Formats: sequence, C-alpha cells, structure tokens
Amino acid sequence: MQPSRRQQVRAALLSLGPAAFAVLGTAAELHGIAGLPSSDEIHVGLPGTAAKRARVGQPQVVLHQLEYAAESLVSLGGLATTDAISTVSDVILRAGRYPAVSMLDSALNRGLLGEDDLATIARRIRRRRGAVAARGYLTQADGRAQSPLETRTRLRCVDGRVPPDVLQLEVRDDDGYLLGIGDLGWRGPRVIAEADGRGPHSAPEAIFADRRRQNLLANAGWTILRFTWQDTLDPAYIPWIVRQAINPRP
Repeated sequence: MQPSRRQQVRAALLSLGPAAFAVLGTAAELHGIAGLPSSDEIHVGLPGTAAKRARVGQPQVVLHQLEYAAESLVSLGGLATTDAISTVSDVILRAGRYPAVSMLDSALNRGLLGEDDLATIARRIRRRRGAVAARGYLTQADGRAQSPLETRTRLRCVDGRVPPDVLQLEVRDDDGYLLGIGDLGWRGPRVIAEADGRGPHSAPEAIFADRRRQNLLANAGWTILRFTWQDTLDPAYIPWIVRQAINPRP
C-alpha cells in the first residue's frame, strides 16, 4: 500500500533527525492552506550545522538551511513545522502572484491569519528578496474568497478592469428570503459570477442545488456566469465574458 502524504512527510522528518521541520509548500500543506500547485516534493528545514551534516536519502526531499526561533515552530499532528505566519511569509516571497494571493486568501478564510497579520508579514519580509512583489500580493488578499478558484477568477477580473464590487453576495427577495449567495458580484448591473470547482460542484446533489439556486436568481433578475479552472488559464476570457454581461448591447 502506498504511504499517505502525511506518512511520507513524517518519514522525511524522522530521517533527518529531531531538529528537522517542514517548511514552505509542505508546511502550507500541513496547515491546510490552499493555493499552491500540487507537488511530490517534501520541503524540510534544518538549522545551519545540522543541515551541513544531513544526508538526504529520499529523492523528493528538498533540504533548506533555515533558522527559526522556537516560537515560530509548531507541531501539527506530531509533525514539526513552521507556524502559519512564517509559512505564508516565506512562500509569498517565492511564489507567483496568483498562487501567493490564493494562499493569503486561504489562510485568512481559514482563520489561520488575521488582517493584522498582513502588516506583520509586510514587516517580516522587508529587504528580503522578492519583498517588493510580495507586498503587492498582501494588498490584494481577501479572506472572503472560499477557494483558490475564486481567487483566480477575481484576479482575472481585476486584471481585465472589471473587478467585482462585492464577494459572497447575498441576494434576497422582497420578503428577505435568501435566494442565493454569489461568489463574485456586480450589484449595479445585477451580475453574479460563480467559480465552479470540480469537487464542491460535481456531486449530484450539488448540481441540483446549483441549478435550483440559479433559477431563483435568474427569476429575480440576476445574470449568472459560471467559470471553471480551465477558464482562468486564459487571461482574456473571463474579463470579456463579464464585460459583455455588465455592459449588454442594446
């Protein structure tokens, strides 16, 4: 039987001794922070002298010579790792804009970071390589996004100059009955964009619920747009579709 991902990480840490801890993408994975591309690599940190003596026996293990204060390390299910704020600080210096903002959104949405922590991260990364770009990512973070796909859809809209004016838009009828919640909303033209992830929206009950909700919203005068991960790979597609919806031709 193939060992689970957690078992693989545990084996990597044990093989490198008691000073080893998970870092970067592997630490984000242990915290449940989404947004980075999936990878078989296991990123492990060791302090200077221990790193120099270490011998890595697994090809997927990437060793980093890193020093952290004891209070920046935590145990998650018995696995030593950097804490959430250190993990995010380190990764956004190395990741591109879309995965970095997706990570920030995920950490905020899960309550692993608070809004005040964004200012702390900005101070932590000052003068480090990649800090100029990373500070920009911090200003674009929004914890209302519930998935990396929602983040990517929002960023495509922002880049295409059709940014939504609200996230997680609640639409109610005249009696206050909740008709549905839209991932991204443009309230003036009454347009909603839904980010349809493969997992949450693929089950039969979810498909039926989405259709019922869409019918209610459409009857209330809202235009519903639906986007998938594939749609976000084309920089022009989502903004073009949104623009046609919010500025319909007469």
